[in-house]
Amino acid sequence: MNFDHSLEKYAELAVEIAVNLQPGQELWIQAPIHSPELVRLISRKAYEKGAFQVHIEWLDEASTKLMYELAPEQALREFPRWKVQAYEEIAEKNGAFLSIQSSDPELLRSVDPRRIALRSKASGEALKKWEDYVVSYKMTWSIIAVPSFAWARKVYPQLAPEDAVSALWQAIFRSVRIDQPDPVQAWHRHNEALRRQRELLTAKQYRRLHYRAPGTELTVELPDSHIWRGGVADNEQGHAFNPNVPTEEVFVTPHREGTNGVIRSTKPLSYRGSLINNFTLRFEQGRVVDFEAEEGYEALKSILDMDEGARYLGEIALVPHSSPISGENLIFYNTLFDENASCHLALGRGFASSLENGRLLSNEQLAAAGINQSLVHVDFMVGSASIDIDGETRDGRMEPIFRSGAWALEED
Repeated sequence: MNFDHSLEKYAELAVEIAVNLQPGQELWIQAPIHSPELVRLISRKAYEKGAFQVHIEWLDEASTKLMYELAPEQALREFPRWKVQAYEEIAEKNGAFLSIQSSDPELLRSVDPRRIALRSKASGEALKKWEDYVVSYKMTWSIIAVPSFAWARKVYPQLAPEDAVSALWQAIFRSVRIDQPDPVQAWHRHNEALRRQRELLTAKQYRRLHYRAPGTELTVELPDSHIWRGGVADNEQGHAFNPNVPTEEVFVTPHREGTNGVIRSTKPLSYRGSLINNFTLRFEQGRVVDFEAEEGYEALKSILDMDEGARYLGEIALVPHSSPISGENLIFYNTLFDENASCHLALGRGFASSLENGRLLSNEQLAAAGINQSLVHVDFMVGSASIDIDGETRDGRMEPIFRSGAWALEED
């Protein structure tokens, strides 16, 4: 693939598919400082499509690390009100938000997890209203990715730095279908395939899902009138967008108090600059009551202790082991990619869109319907070629959904 041509196609995909920018919309781009070429291409595509204004928020991980290491603790407990106001204003004006990820998976490995947790809690509390816009799809938003030297070296430790970045670019391009003749049309076809899958699952209205795999024996209850989501979403104005690019999942929010058993992770979780690996969670009546981790125990504990809802599930997602991203045979050390190579669960906040008419419900009504509330939403991977999943029908019958990591669900 010609790199310049591929990068332009990627920018087009970000505008046309990821956020599906509409004429007159404002676009907020949050991007790492080493990605100016892509950001400028996206800005150009956005203005050519009729964007009212493009705002760019540059991020520098090295400076973020300095804050965690050197800032007074009180500074970590406070989140800038001006930034909250900016985010909320973009959302309330029906703007679009594009986050470009490029995290160093181990950037904050030496930082006290407690200091990271303080900042995470402060930002979660300050941005709660904005997050409500996000999870209820009242605004348009999406996440894409761009390589960095640190991330590329983690994925390809055997390659020289420049070669590692090039290899990661090519893996990203393949994962988002840039290698196909018409990537935008390829995404329309892909979204249609995910729509058929999610509609089939929604029609089933399973009472519970049963997971079995090495180290895993888990039962997850689903709320009444649940709706499976995945691929394309619709914002409050009825405009379609893809919250994640890439995406291979269909997902739903489980009932807050209906998870029981043990689940074991199958891929490392990169969380705010720390790696959490080979961990196990034990649930009783929805809540994590015990956990272990071979690596990143304190980081995992900081997630679970963020608030009461952090120990409950907010999402279950199904991804076949044969997905294109899984076919890369890589651990990306980035949740945006690894979660789309593997079935996964998420601790924390659930989705209003997982309930019929859920967008019209208050947080109190959502909680009463079994949708978990939390400041966090952290996906972790549990899928493999060994996972089996059954759906339990309302009359108690078991139907195969996954066998050996592959779809086994049949239409009625």
